[in-house]
Amino acid sequence: MISILAGDTGDGKTKQLMGMANTSVRTLKGNIVFVTNSNRYSLEINHKIRYINVKEFPIMDSNEFYGFVCGILSEDHDINEIYLDSLLKLATIEISEVTPLIEKLERISKRYNVKFILGLSCEVSNVPNGLKEYLVA
Repeated sequence: MISILAGDTGDGKTKQLMGMANTSVRTLKGNIVFVTNSNRYSLEINHKIRYINVKEFPIMDSNEFYGFVCGILSEDHDINEIYLDSLLKLATIEISEVTPLIEKLERISKRYNVKFILGLSCEVSNVPNGLKEYLVA
């Protein structure tokens, strides 16, 4: 399952994602991973959530990012949710290039029963039509 939070920079998507993760960790039996591009929020995330700063890894494009996500899943079979904050920055892509990546994430979501919650820094109206069904805010 894929859920997308979209909005302009500064709209509070990161805080909302962190709130969702911190709430989910209280009731979810499996593991949660929060992937972002800085250490700025590491102290605001519950210590039971795996916090990953992607800047610590040499990811150059969306294919490498997808491989990185697959590596996370292969390392821990108990992951139920993965939060990807600022997906466009994490995968070094533009909004016009995001659909193929999200389609790949949807396939592994179904295969491994993992929910992806994505933050997209763009106006809701700029989210590609094929992805609007995933919008939650």
